[in-house]
Amino acid sequence: MQKRYLGTSGLEVSALGLGCMGLSHGYGPAIDTQQAVKLIRDAVERGVTFFDTAEVYGPYLNEEVVGEALKPFRDKVVIATKFGFTFGDDNKQQILNSRPEHIRFAVEGSLRRLKTDVIDLLYQHRVDPDVPIEDVAGTVKELIQEGKVKHFGLSEAGVNTIRRAHAVQTVTALQSEYSMWWREPEQEIMPVLEELGIGFVPFSPLGKGFLTGAIKSGTAFGADDFRSKVPRFAAEAMEANEKLVSLLTEIAADKSVTSAQIALAWLLKQKPWIVPIPGTTKLHRLEENLAAVDVDLDQHEIQKISQALETISVVGDRYPASLQSRVGR
Repeated sequence: MQKRYLGTSGLEVSALGLGCMGLSHGYGPAIDTQQAVKLIRDAVERGVTFFDTAEVYGPYLNEEVVGEALKPFRDKVVIATKFGFTFGDDNKQQILNSRPEHIRFAVEGSLRRLKTDVIDLLYQHRVDPDVPIEDVAGTVKELIQEGKVKHFGLSEAGVNTIRRAHAVQTVTALQSEYSMWWREPEQEIMPVLEELGIGFVPFSPLGKGFLTGAIKSGTAFGADDFRSKVPRFAAEAMEANEKLVSLLTEIAADKSVTSAQIALAWLLKQKPWIVPIPGTTKLHRLEENLAAVDVDLDQHEIQKISQALETISVVGDRYPASLQSRVGR
């Protein structure tokens, strides 16, 4: 497995990480714990050293799974988790909360569930408009000085927030959605990351599964699958967006690889400090994704893909209206 550095921080990770959310949350029922543990350990055996979780995934369940799976390999892997919410009485309502005292409370819980004494990369999961980002960064800075956290990250933050946070405590990585069908970060975010030496960790690099070609316009999602609420996964939007999948399929066939591998290889080619974190519950998909690091797209192929992407208009918002206000702050 190839390695990469997240920006100029010195934090070295595998070129592809594993997004662990889907093992416990977001895409239907949680899979069996032992099955999830085995998949994570299979990833370690195949060279993955970067694992992403959050207290909100479950809530709490995913951190427990990741902690159990990685305990035997703790000194060989980088674990990223996130704070930023309190939960209603039913543990389903997500209430933004990045007050300093809550950050500390959340970190203690994460350390316990992850079975570790230090969090390698701690993200603010979403920007809290009620708490100055300077207070958030300052609190994480204290946690770093106390040895409970090694690196600070932001998720789905806007340019102004990134700059303000970085001025207080070095931001090692930004985690936000980025893929062939969500390229907005290229406009303002990525130039700032490059300027400040911040790594980029794209989640949903396969468009929540759509770019694999396995999801069609007739695909139905259960009520506990987040995609059932996403406008981009409405039947008419998926039908319109199949043009993008057709492009991927054509390019993949020319290189005797899969659509998913082309989508990941394209991301890896964008910048050397980009580390995508595709998620999966299946070993064969994990192996397929990891093989993308060996797919070599030359400059001509990258240019051909970029030109083709310019002709395709992706239909549908990436978040339901209730969540749109939480991104880009």
